[in-house]
Amino acid sequence: MKRLAALALLLPLVLAGCSSDPLADQFRAGDNKNYIAGDGTVTEYASDARPGFDSWSGVTESGGLLDSSALEGQVVVMNWWYAACAPCRAEAPDLAALSEEFADQGVQFIGVNVRDTAETALAFDRRFGINFPSVMDAQSGSVSLAFSGVVSPQAVPTTIVIDREGRVSARVLGRIDKSILRTLIQTVVSE
Repeated sequence: MKRLAALALLLPLVLAGCSSDPLADQFRAGDNKNYIAGDGTVTEYASDARPGFDSWSGVTESGGLLDSSALEGQVVVMNWWYAACAPCRAEAPDLAALSEEFADQGVQFIGVNVRDTAETALAFDRRFGINFPSVMDAQSGSVSLAFSGVVSPQAVPTTIVIDREGRVSARVLGRIDKSILRTLIQTVVSE
């Protein structure tokens, strides 16, 4: 009887080990890539249920100060990234192209660099043709903290679209798909 009870307790643990968890699988792989990749999941918020976020400010890679209050009334696309992140490098040309495409429509792109020095970020900008600023958030984490509890970036890269009222309209966890991000931006531009 004791053996049967022990087996009944052990069986769920054994079966749980057979299930697949993509984040756990990435961790167990031990490939030292230093990030957990998002899967491209898109979350869109209905216009009457969009969360806000705390105000933030930070120093950009070129030494300027960027403050969330300067972006009020604009559609904003924020992208969390760092230079050694493979999906960040892969999506950089699409982000650069979309920032150009929407520049005349009042859409402001902002990077949030979570690991690099300013010099590394500037080299990345030159390499990939990025012409929008990035807040250097590695030391303070203040920009990332402004979004915690609301739409917390859970993977790098993460991209967030913010409407003109300063509310989060959409989030993409992982590498963006250019056409999907274009549609998410067009949704708030047309509002």
